[in-house]
Amino acid sequence: MALLNFTPEQQAQVTNAVAEAERTTDGEIVTIVTQSSDAYHDVMLHWAVAAMLLVAGLYALFPTQVEAKLALFHGGWLAKVEIAEVLVLLMAAQAIIFLAVRLLLAPLRLRMLVTPGRTKTRRVRRRALQFFKASAEKRTQGRVGILLYVSLAEHRAEIIADEAIHSQVAPERWGEAMAVLVDGLKRGKAADGMAGAVGRIALVLAETFPKTAADVNELPDRLIEL
Repeated sequence: MALLNFTPEQQAQVTNAVAEAERTTDGEIVTIVTQSSDAYHDVMLHWAVAAMLLVAGLYALFPTQVEAKLALFHGGWLAKVEIAEVLVLLMAAQAIIFLAVRLLLAPLRLRMLVTPGRTKTRRVRRRALQFFKASAEKRTQGRVGILLYVSLAEHRAEIIADEAIHSQVAPERWGEAMAVLVDGLKRGKAADGMAGAVGRIALVLAETFPKTAADVNELPDRLIEL
């Protein structure tokens, strides 16, 4: 998993790319990179509960195996199965399995492996929208803010535009910028990918929102790391 460890040079690379991009457009580009968009603790609990319930399911399918284990506590002889002993054994096994799965999935890297792709996509999108509302939406006079958001653990990114841009630029126009970004991330060069994506975003913005004399820098150019 990629780590959030941009060097000062890499931070400056993305920041300079934003500053250079905004020389050609009235659009305001905000860049945010984060290690992950969610801790996915609920996913860990879901797997732990599922494993715990599986224990009871296995007993229903193979009851004689449980009874054989109980016989070990009676010197190998067990004339009659006591329901209380069965329940205690099942509860103990369920508790052990639940805790074992929780410990196994404690590292975020492993939680990422068992988290469905759609879940990661939804949560990255949700967090990107939250940051967009806080950092770019309706924060420029012309409603021309745009967010480039990268979530490293999920290997996902979002480009979200303010209302003026969204109303005049089709979402698929950001495809080239996203492709450049993803290529950089795959090569382990997140800063290169983000800087390249910023350049492609600027090309699209310059067509509809070219630089005007009245334009002022309303949003920070620096890369925001969370």
